[in-house]
Amino acid sequence: MTPLDAARAYRDAAAEALARRLSIRPIDAEQRAAHGFAWIATTVAAMEAVAAWVDNGAGREVDRLVASLALSEGLAQLVGGIPMGQNEIFRPTDLDLTDAAQELAAAVSDVLQTDHAETRARVASLLAEDEWPTETLGEDLDAIREQFRRFTTAEIVPHAHRWHLDNALIPDATIDAMADLGTFGVCIPEEHGGLGLSKLIMCVVTEELSRGWIGAGSLGTRSEIAGELIATGGTDAQKAHWLPLIASGRVLPTAVFTEPDTGSDLGSLQTRARPEADGGWRIDGAKSWITHAARSDLMTLLARTRPDEAGYAGLSMLLVPKPRGSEADPFPAEGMSGSEIEVIGYRGMREYALSFDGMTAPPDAVLGAEEGQGFKQLMRTFEGARIQTAARAVGVARRALELGLTYALQRRQFGRAIIEFPRVADKLAMSLADFVAARELSYAAARAKDSGKRCDIEAGMAKLLAARAAWSNADASLQVHGGNGYAMEFEISRVLCDARILNIFEGAAEIQAQVIARGLLAGRN
Repeated sequence: MTPLDAARAYRDAAAEALARRLSIRPIDAEQRAAHGFAWIATTVAAMEAVAAWVDNGAGREVDRLVASLALSEGLAQLVGGIPMGQNEIFRPTDLDLTDAAQELAAAVSDVLQTDHAETRARVASLLAEDEWPTETLGEDLDAIREQFRRFTTAEIVPHAHRWHLDNALIPDATIDAMADLGTFGVCIPEEHGGLGLSKLIMCVVTEELSRGWIGAGSLGTRSEIAGELIATGGTDAQKAHWLPLIASGRVLPTAVFTEPDTGSDLGSLQTRARPEADGGWRIDGAKSWITHAARSDLMTLLARTRPDEAGYAGLSMLLVPKPRGSEADPFPAEGMSGSEIEVIGYRGMREYALSFDGMTAPPDAVLGAEEGQGFKQLMRTFEGARIQTAARAVGVARRALELGLTYALQRRQFGRAIIEFPRVADKLAMSLADFVAARELSYAAARAKDSGKRCDIEAGMAKLLAARAAWSNADASLQVHGGNGYAMEFEISRVLCDARILNIFEGAAEIQAQVIARGLLAGRN
């Protein structure tokens, strides 16, 4: 039995143990056990993705060493404890897996008992020589990556930290340049003005832009969500009107879903959309944590159009055009007002709390011209949005590592560069292993989506792991910087703030774990 086979057997034992528990108690009462199982399955999936990466041609020395670190660390966490959070370690005893963990440890004892110090040191030295792991995906995808990497290096990286410190919106000129590259129409069908490309390409584009600044990568998320909503659920007229505008960047959309007291509980939304005598809609209510609300031109707004139907059944998705705001007048639309929510990171688009008091929407605003389908329509976009969020996290994870590496090479203490100290080299080597695991799991989720299959589990796993990698890489890089990392003038301070949001939006880590656990157990029945 190979180490990967042994890990799969352990995952299956965990699934059986959880199923036994859930036959007695509901999943909410067994949340720690259920979420721990999700992390077990995600860890194994990441190991499988890295193994597939090696099998598909990643055979250079740095590739082999990084793969060995990812495999050994994954196995060690399965046996000893998986960090679900900074102070939440899921251990085998939490799911009655002591015996299974001992069997796994025995099956992979050669890996667990190997001292990987030399491997970590060698990986760090290869990084110091600018030897990064293989990222080849094919000629076309590699060309797209190189195009966006050049753009990001030239147009985003030199300016992002100043934009962050100034809490400035991403300049219009930068948005126009991103539009010229096709950023906002990557997955929109060609017949509607987009590029009609794959989710895998979307991952590459998002990753490269987010490496420069998460705000740049996140601009595409709004277009991705709106484009998929309209392409999959809109009427022919809605598609013909809105998709070309979104793809070209002439219309910047914003997602208006969350309310102050609902969070992930979308079934409790209270914002109302009432039919007017002229056939239009009147919108009343409040929304919160709305990204890029002022400078957007179109709101995809989830509202209750059927007040007599509780929960999700009464919700509809509306396409609500609005005038673009300015610094002097951010919300010029009649019946709509907003206030900025000041945040520590994830700037460049700004966050807002919105109030609607009689704002109007046109008669054809309901997506697909069918009320009561809003939640279902939104759910169809979550896979793509979460895969893209995973790609954003991968970009942030890489930038954190780049900054830590550069600083470790330049900073000298006690007569030598600090990269020569083992604890610094270890941080860089393991950050690289985490980055590759997150990247390959995100690509695997994108490929699953491109195949046409349902992939909410794969998307959830990718986001779960990549968000953790972004945060741990940023934290490790700041530690490499020492006191300088805590200074706002150093870019890593921004990257740390940006990384923290990734575990929260597009479904918090706890929500992802719940989705994964439910989905995997349902698949067993």
